[in-house]
Amino acid sequence: MGAVSILITDPTPTIDIRCLAATGDICGEGCVWHPQQNAVFWTDINRGLLHRLEIETGGVETWRFDQPVTAVVLTNRAEFLVIILGGRIVLWDTRTHREADILFRLPDWPDVRCNDARVDPAGVLWFGTMQNNVRSDGTTMEVTEWKGALYSLASSGEITQWRLGFGISNTLAWSPNGKTMYFADTLANTIYHGHFDSAHSSLDGCDVFFRDFDRGLPDGSTMDSEGYLWNCRYGGSCIVRIGPNGSVAKIIETQVSNPTTCTFDGKGTLVFTTASNATSQIEPVKSLFAFESGVRGLPVTPFAL
Repeated sequence: MGAVSILITDPTPTIDIRCLAATGDICGEGCVWHPQQNAVFWTDINRGLLHRLEIETGGVETWRFDQPVTAVVLTNRAEFLVIILGGRIVLWDTRTHREADILFRLPDWPDVRCNDARVDPAGVLWFGTMQNNVRSDGTTMEVTEWKGALYSLASSGEITQWRLGFGISNTLAWSPNGKTMYFADTLANTIYHGHFDSAHSSLDGCDVFFRDFDRGLPDGSTMDSEGYLWNCRYGGSCIVRIGPNGSVAKIIETQVSNPTTCTFDGKGTLVFTTASNATSQIEPVKSLFAFESGVRGLPVTPFAL
């Protein structure tokens, strides 16, 4: 489709959005719910932090890395996570809090850095890149060059580059039947989709799915069990639920300017991160929020080690 048709198929009443953690992140990102630990992991890209929120107690633990931390994904071994850093992708042991292995090094780092990452239905990691916009002191630079790309990384170490020329490669999600892959370019204000072959973890096509929506820019997304994409709108103060046909099904108004990415827990709660670097100073510096979505999320596939 071309420019998005703003048809609200499910008018949204006021939703109770609660703060889960006020960690003061500059750019909160990469959140994922860990079912075995009943915890949410997320990052602060600019400060190089990995956070963990224990749902039952509300306690938060934080670890620091030597590069921006852009995303977190689960693995098929509950004690390990894959952590996506600016210039490398590592296997991280949740028991020792140490890097157990380096799975990939980005050759263009630090001119280019990794960004969003998710795992496809076959257990292969997909991640995007972009011009590195994080200075050594943690402050943010403007992205001016279209250096982003889209990659996949198998457990064998095989790396494949699928697309070039993105401004900020973002949003990675798959339809419930695994036949459609969604991916975005934030700078182009466009979410694309293509045919996905789960048997071979291959992407064919790059068609416009949702673009030119006037509420901010597309940041991270997650998929629900009904095949609707929940997209965080950076600068738009909202999260949009988009139907399989590209229509706007619901707009969730948030109290922050920059929702950045989201994930479902196992009970229909949508958890989302925020960025504070471009918000007004009158906004509270909080980082992790949640609300009841009324629908369950699509189960997250772990990276196959």
